[in-house]
Amino acid sequence: MNPIPPTAQSSFGLLRDFVRKRAPVERCELCSAELGPEHTHLVEPRSRKLLCACDPCAILFDGRQDSKYRRVPRSSQFLSDFRLTDEQWESLHLPIGLAFFYHSTPAERVIAMYPSPAGATESLLTLEAWTDLVEVNPILHELQPDVEALLVNRVGDAKVYYRVPIDECYKLVGLIRTHWRGLSGGTEVWDAIGGFFVSLKQRSIPSGEDARA
Repeated sequence: MNPIPPTAQSSFGLLRDFVRKRAPVERCELCSAELGPEHTHLVEPRSRKLLCACDPCAILFDGRQDSKYRRVPRSSQFLSDFRLTDEQWESLHLPIGLAFFYHSTPAERVIAMYPSPAGATESLLTLEAWTDLVEVNPILHELQPDVEALLVNRVGDAKVYYRVPIDECYKLVGLIRTHWRGLSGGTEVWDAIGGFFVSLKQRSIPSGEDARA
């Protein structure tokens, strides 16, 4: 049996390395079409599960209130004039300075969530606390149920607020789960959180413009 020539061995080695290094391809979870890095998501409100979707599949659920899935919008909005006092924030009794709030149609109420090393954790939110926020921030009336959220960052000296697609909230949750180390999280997780909000600010439209897309 003739041995494989050195040149052929080298070619096989290059091919093997290429296969190993090739990034996995994301696919639409409805039709299996190949997706690019930036793609649409659908959310299943009852399970809060996110699905990757191609545009042709996603558009089937656009604006649908009676379907199993709802299309998540793409645009974020920086709320520069959002009003939330320290007293109002403290009344929410959240353990950290990061949280997101959205209206859940299955629960028939507004839900408060905060990221943790274990994932997204639900916190009790009284109707009175949310009503007070809505009274001074009418834009909260415009949040699309299940697919849009108010994202609050009050870590350290930060006091910033965004109207975001719900998948941005779970992206932040995933970053924290991935980078958290030890009891305090470590510098890596706080660097990741800071980078997330820098990127979000760059991609967000200003207050007063329509964030729905």
